[in-house]
Amino acid sequence: MKSSTTIAENLGHVSYFEMLKEYFFDLSEAVIDYAGTIYQYAGEEMIICWKLKDGLKNNNSIECFFAMKRALEHQAEKYNSRFGLLPEFKAGLHSGMVTAGEIGSLKKEIIFTGDVLNTSARIQGLCNHFDADLLVSEDLAKILQLPATYAIRSVGENLLKGRSKTMEIFAISISKHNSSQGIMRSQQ
Repeated sequence: MKSSTTIAENLGHVSYFEMLKEYFFDLSEAVIDYAGTIYQYAGEEMIICWKLKDGLKNNNSIECFFAMKRALEHQAEKYNSRFGLLPEFKAGLHSGMVTAGEIGSLKKEIIFTGDVLNTSARIQGLCNHFDADLLVSEDLAKILQLPATYAIRSVGENLLKGRSKTMEIFAISISKHNSSQGIMRSQQ
């Protein structure tokens, strides 16, 4: 969520929690519709994952992002009347291997580990710098097959924290010439 600290300070902890509940609820339908799985809620973040083939099929991972944006826009009146604002969000996407397993003795939890999690977070952290809502890694950009509905542009090579080599990062947005038509949804 963009500006989450400021929003939390302005709303107070109880109202902020109520807004988060609404926010996550309103975003969840898109996750279901586009075959994602909510791995974890981390504060104001929703971490979503796909098996690679499921995320690529019909561009589910990209379509999910824009469906989530539309879901919030459709609820603008509710958010503005109850909380005085419409929350916005940004995302970073990457693909790669993940190891899943159970940890803990007092409190057991299934966790994912792997470079893909940290890299996705680092990419998302660049959204403000590049004034982009959705950034993806070079690895993912190479295997996406985006229709003309979307515009994809390189924001350049970036050295992400913890990595020894630079990675080209790409911004994805609704193509300007298609913005008045909305997003064309692929059949699933």
